[in-house]
Amino acid sequence: MKVLEKKEDVINEINSLNNYQGYVQWSHRPIDKEKDIFKDKEPLVSDESGFILEAHFCNDRESVMIRQINNNWHISKTDITNIPQEDTQKYLSDIENFPFYVKMAQIWKEESDPLCENMKVKKLKKVVFAGFEGEKS
Repeated sequence: MKVLEKKEDVINEINSLNNYQGYVQWSHRPIDKEKDIFKDKEPLVSDESGFILEAHFCNDRESVMIRQINNNWHISKTDITNIPQEDTQKYLSDIENFPFYVKMAQIWKEESDPLCENMKVKKLKKVVFAGFEGEKS
């Protein structure tokens, strides 16, 4: 995990994500589909009066999550190349006039479970952004 302390560094990190799709959620306003969603264009974020609350990006190989926690931004990168298709779901976006699904991938890990006689069971570890998909019907 990478930790950044300055808003300018977070903006630079996002703008360096070539061939990624994703979105940015600012602290002071709702998501603007023209400025904050990057489906068919490279991320290009400009400085604003608020701060980046969170951002999620994906390029089919890696999911990037940026989250503001206290006075820092935490950046987590997750390899999604081996996620089985059945562990990826799509959800309707509630952004007005945004006709695409949001894909999310579930990361599972096998662990011994004392409640199952110490047999290995899959446990959900995290859910990450996996891109946008198709038009809503």
